[in-house]
Amino acid sequence: QVHLEESGGGAVQAGGFLRLSCKASGYTNRRYCMGWFRQAPGKEREDVAAIDHDGRTKYLDSVKGRFTISEDNASNAVFLEMSSLKPEDTAVYYCALENGATIATLERATLAEFAFIGQGTQVSVSS
Repeated sequence: QVHLEESGGGAVQAGGFLRLSCKASGYTNRRYCMGWFRQAPGKEREDVAAIDHDGRTKYLDSVKGRFTISEDNASNAVFLEMSSLKPEDTAVYYCALENGATIATLERATLAEFAFIGQGTQVSVSS
């Protein structure tokens, strides 16, 4: 069983910066895809960013150029650096992992459908 532990959420003003971390413990495959999706009240769930074991990435259009996803394979951790934050980025951010998946998996599935989901971390951006 894989456990995902998230950290790094918080409250910032517009234009600010936050760094989210997600560490996976338990069994993980050498081939995997990890990422972040977000859910805000009254809004549709969105896949924000993802990265696979080969370092391929995928971003939501509205965060391109502002968010960067990276990974540390040695520690089974994924990071999301969020800069130039906007009030519309306010949401609960969830980390997700699927063993055996790649970025191409997201052409037919969403991060919320991945087998392992973290508990979520709140990001609040004020104007």
